[in-house]
Amino acid sequence: MPRIHFHQQLAILKDKLLVMAALAQQALELSVEAFLTRDAGLCDHIVDIEQAINLAQREVDEMAYELLAKQQPMAVDLRFLLAVIRINVDLERIGDQAANTVKQTRALMETEPSGSNPAELPGDIAGMGEIARRMIRNALRSLLEGDPEQAERVLVMDDDIDRLNRESQALLLQSMQQRPERTDQALNSIIVCRNLERSADHATNIAEDVIFWVRGADVRHVSGVGGTAELAGA
Repeated sequence: MPRIHFHQQLAILKDKLLVMAALAQQALELSVEAFLTRDAGLCDHIVDIEQAINLAQREVDEMAYELLAKQQPMAVDLRFLLAVIRINVDLERIGDQAANTVKQTRALMETEPSGSNPAELPGDIAGMGEIARRMIRNALRSLLEGDPEQAERVLVMDDDIDRLNRESQALLLQSMQQRPERTDQALNSIIVCRNLERSADHATNIAEDVIFWVRGADVRHVSGVGGTAELAGA
């Protein structure tokens, strides 16, 4: 395979991954909206998106492994293909988290009393959804632009959603003690909080893989951007 054709194939692979990324981001955003509004039609739409994500994952995997096997790339091209394979997994799992939020939403719609207002429950699910959305968007932009500095900013944001997750879960547990009749709603909300926190973790993984691709630095399990910068300069 001529090198120019190989790099054309890499560009096609990247485009496929970005299409899948757009689906994953959409699924996450809509899952939060569906939960907050108890929208059954939106839940059905998210299930369709999640199925499209699964199909896209298989296509990206097949193409990436084929390029690895046939071309045996080196250096930055090898790092890119390895990053694509890992990012592909994280995008699929973001879709899984959105589908799990749909599951919790449907469970609530079947059991909660008529006229219940989701806004009555404590915790900031909308805020967590916004942070997760921004993390995924910025991680994907760093992938599109090959920008490790933007990826580093995603790593910092992970602390914000972890803090909000702890605060929200503590409030929801307190609500269960004070209002036992809303235990089911609070438990489902706790699970949704965890879904969003895990989606943010996947965004962090994507950002780390972008840094690995561009700089050749493995920043997993390194605390803080300072550690990232140190590795990048090594």
